[in-house]
Order: sequence, then structure tokens, then C-alpha cells
Amino acid sequence: MNSPMAETRIYIGLNDAITHEQMFDTDKYVKILRGVCRSYGVPFSFTVSEGGYIHENGSYTQETTLILSLIDVDNNTVNEMAKDLCTFFHQESVLVTENVIRAYFVKDQLAENGFRDTL
Repeated sequence: MNSPMAETRIYIGLNDAITHEQMFDTDKYVKILRGVCRSYGVPFSFTVSEGGYIHENGSYTQETTLILSLIDVDNNTVNEMAKDLCTFFHQESVLVTENVIRAYFVKDQLAENGFRDTL
């Protein structure tokens, strides 16, 4: 059954808010991100990307960005996670986007005889 759900993305740049440089290896930030998601008990996926950001003072920076995708997670939890990530990664801010999507799961498997099992 298809049902409308919210897909929320949190964009977290890895350059430090003060130095405008990435302080640690990307893998360290990924471990922190995974830990935050586990602590909130939410299903998630993420990608590592490159992007640009204009700071509040008008300066421009290019940086590695983690894009966290959350499906059907309530807004209060998303906002608390965004605040934690902003703090833990020492960011000026993080960007949160939300879209309504139609989501559904597809299940299928092969039987031991190599043919599809109908579920």
C-alpha cells in the first residue's frame, strides 16, 4: 500500500565554523553521524557529497557534506537531531529540507529451487 510520508534531509558540512577547515577525517564524522542516528533509534541512510556554503558573514567555502536522509521521522526528533549534529560537528548551522513522498516496500525472494517465491 502506498502512503504519503515525509522525507527529511539534513545537510551537515564538515568544515569547522571558526577555522573553515575540516578538522578530522571524513570517516570520523561518519561514525558520529551513525552514532547519533542509533541513539535516536531512527532508520536512516546518508551520502557523502561535495558542496559550497555561504557563511553568515558572506564568505564562501567549499566542503565535504554529509546528507542524512530520514523517512517518516517526526519533526521534533528531526529538529533535535539537527541541533545535536550542528553542535557535535561545530557548525554555524545545518540545513533541513522536507518533502512529501509516496513510499512503499517491495519484497521478493528466490525459492531454494531458483524460482521466485510469491509472498
